Amino acid sequence: MALTRRSTAVWHGTGAEGSGQLSSTSGVLNNTPYSFSSRFTSEDGRAGTNPEELIAAAHAGCFTMALSFQLSGAGFPPDELTTTAHVAVEKKEAGFEITGITLELHGKVPGITAEKFQELATNAKNGCPVSKALKAVPMELRATLG
Repeated sequence: MALTRRSTAVWHGTGAEGSGQLSSTSGVLNNTPYSFSSRFTSEDGRAGTNPEELIAAAHAGCFTMALSFQLSGAGFPPDELTTTAHVAVEKKEAGFEITGITLELHGKVPGITAEKFQELATNAKNGCPVSKALKAVPMELRATLG
């Protein structure tokens, strides 16, 4: 049986000057504002969220959880994993495009070698459901152990 997750977007007005709200079943997003400005001008997040930020959060969360399973399954339960996902957006001739994703990982994993950590992190990057859904976008993994 497939799990279904859902969120709702409501938009008012034109693309450049309008605005909208995003809501999710969990309530984490509850009429959260978004707009052209919050997407392409205001990078501090005070004007609201944007789809790329949400993709970054989903990717960081999915990858980190997948890596925790990989590490634990290999006998190296992590003390801490911190992933920052950077989603690059560029204006191209045909409009805006997501041009790349970088997963920046810092891990505290007792007893593991740097090589094994990199191998399992790469497996998690390639295998997590969000990475699979975004496979058309170039992805880079920067994994450090410390």
